[in-house]
Amino acid sequence: MASLLGKKVFEINGQGPPPTKDFFQLTVTKTEVTWRSWKISLRIEFKGAAPGENKMTHNDFLHDARMQQQVGVVFGQQILQYTQALCQGNFDYLERLPNDLLLQILAFLELKDVAQLAQTTKRFHKLCNSPEFWEQTVRSRCDELTPDMEALANAMGWRKIFFAFFNTKEHQQYAQGGS
Repeated sequence: MASLLGKKVFEINGQGPPPTKDFFQLTVTKTEVTWRSWKISLRIEFKGAAPGENKMTHNDFLHDARMQQQVGVVFGQQILQYTQALCQGNFDYLERLPNDLLLQILAFLELKDVAQLAQTTKRFHKLCNSPEFWEQTVRSRCDELTPDMEALANAMGWRKIFFAFFNTKEHQQYAQGGS
């Protein structure tokens, strides 16, 4: 599973909270945390100021309350907690799987389970409602697909075709409880 981890495990960047206009970047690799900052100001004393950079090991980050506070202020407590979890070795491997592999896994789920999965994260919501998922669903679960229906699905959308032509009791439950 460790091979699923790239060089960068997590990266986020953005502007600090008002009134500052400063820009920040947090990068977590397998072994270290890097905090970069750029001073954005019209004041003459900050003109040409070099970006700041602070690199530390995961263990150092976990023991640096000041750095954790900065991450929390700039990116919020949820990102801070996620960064702490990464530094403790708690990697989310499922999040790292490519969409095509996740689509293959989704093919084994019942539609009611897909509906529940779609409510867990933005990524799963998008994937469970994607044209690729619905095309896969129609092709794998519907034996009566004709070339005319396929052309219609390409024009109107696979999800609409699924519910229009292959609407069974199970599928109605998905529509009511699903995404």
